[in-house]
Amino acid sequence: MISLVSNRPRSHLMNAIDPAGPPGDGDASATANRTHRKGQLKNKKTLLIAGAVLTCALAGFATVGTSMASTPSADPSAAPSALPTDGGQRSDPADGGATGIVQSKSSSGFTLKTATGVTVTVSDTASTTFTKSTHRASAKEVKEGTSVLVLGLVDSADITASKVIIQPHGDGGAAAAEKAGVIAFQQGTPSPAKSEGTIPDYTEGEGTVVSGSTADKATQAAQAVVPGGIADRVVKLDDGEYEVHNISINWPHHVFVNKQFKVVGWE
Repeated sequence: MISLVSNRPRSHLMNAIDPAGPPGDGDASATANRTHRKGQLKNKKTLLIAGAVLTCALAGFATVGTSMASTPSADPSAAPSALPTDGGQRSDPADGGATGIVQSKSSSGFTLKTATGVTVTVSDTASTTFTKSTHRASAKEVKEGTSVLVLGLVDSADITASKVIIQPHGDGGAAAAEKAGVIAFQQGTPSPAKSEGTIPDYTEGEGTVVSGSTADKATQAAQAVVPGGIADRVVKLDDGEYEVHNISINWPHHVFVNKQFKVVGWE
């Protein structure tokens, strides 16, 4: 009898019937390939996102660095403009004066140096009066080495003189400044919180700035007792007394003169 059973392996027969092969083999291979491709795409996507994030971060750091580099740093030596840096808060030009020794002369006036070493430039005009020992004098009598009191319009360390009082045998206020305890100006050194004599009950900033003969009398009285600085204004207080304000020294900045033009205290 002839056998109809093939000698081919069973699997080959199954493949002959189903070219796709045994169930699961082709599916598993295709699935594995798809999974591998998805994994590659996912990894590429992840790398692209990570690269974008890193680029943004680097750009942010670059922007911050540029901003920091372009922003000027604060100067630690700078000081608020409101703080006095010249031995007292200066004001607008007002009547006052200074005492000192004449250092040099010019066609327009002269310079003097106060007892604390402050240089003041004095300008005289056709209306400037000169006196010596209560007598009328001339500009020619103002010589180098002469002690003088200058009264007039004060603008910082410049004075347009209305009166120049020559002081024979004067020392430019040196002895009086030492007796009063005047402290020369020194940058960075604060003014001491102390006072001498009688200080009126007042609020700094009150009162009215005065001029003319009233300012001259108050300034002359103050400079006779507490010279060394520049009196840059005279303020009439609410009680009728006067505050003569000094600049270019560390102390005192306020000299108080009563209604009779006598110095009563300073701080």
